[in-house]
Amino acid sequence: MLAAVLQIRDETLQVLLWQRAQQPDLGRWALPGGQLGADEDVQSSVLRQLADKVDLREVAHIEQLGVFSEPRRVPGVRLVATGFLGLVPCDADPAVPQDTRWHPVSDLPDTAFDHAAIVRDARDRLRAKLSYTNLGFALAPTEFTVSALRDLYVSALGHPVSATNLQRVLARRGVLVATGETAPPGPSGGRPAALFRFAERQLRVTDASAVLRPPS
Repeated sequence: MLAAVLQIRDETLQVLLWQRAQQPDLGRWALPGGQLGADEDVQSSVLRQLADKVDLREVAHIEQLGVFSEPRRVPGVRLVATGFLGLVPCDADPAVPQDTRWHPVSDLPDTAFDHAAIVRDARDRLRAKLSYTNLGFALAPTEFTVSALRDLYVSALGHPVSATNLQRVLARRGVLVATGETAPPGPSGGRPAALFRFAERQLRVTDASAVLRPPS
C-alpha cells in the first residue's frame, strides 16, 4: 500500500515523500507505505504506517485511490500496490523525519517506480472531489475567512476561483456555517472578515453534477 498525502503549504499543493535508502531506486523519492497487517483493514493500516514510518498523525481524510498493477512497475518480483489519497489541513505542521520532505506536486523530484503517476492521480482525485463534495474541510483549518478558503481552492485546483462565487455555491449546498466571529483586522485595517467553518468534517457528496472549472 502507498499513500499520496497532500497538503497546501506556502500556497502550493505539496506531497509528502521519503528518500529510499536501499535498492532498487536508491536515493529516489517515494511515497510512504508498507504491507497490510494480518489483523488490519486497509485504512487502519495506512494510518498506522504514516504514523510509524513518517511520524504523520494529522490526516483529516483518507480514501482508496486505486490499484496499480502494471507488470513492470517495480523491478524484479511483481508487486501490485493499492494507492490512497490522504489530506492534511493547511494549519498542521507535522514534524517529519530527516529523510522525509514535502515537495510541490507541480515540481516533483526524481521519484521511484510509478510514484509520480500515483501522485498525479491523487491530485486529480482531489480536484474532482472539490467540485462535487465538501472535501475542502480536509484542507482548511477549523475556522477561516472565505478569502482564505478561496486561496486553498486556488492552490488545489490550479486555476483562479472567485471568493464570492465560492461562498455562494458552498452556502447553497449547506457546506459552510458562519461562526458569528470575525478575523483580526489586517495591517491595512478595513472591515473585519467573517469567520466560517465547515458544517461537517466528514466526506459528503453535495452536488454530483457540479464541476469547478477555470473562468472562460
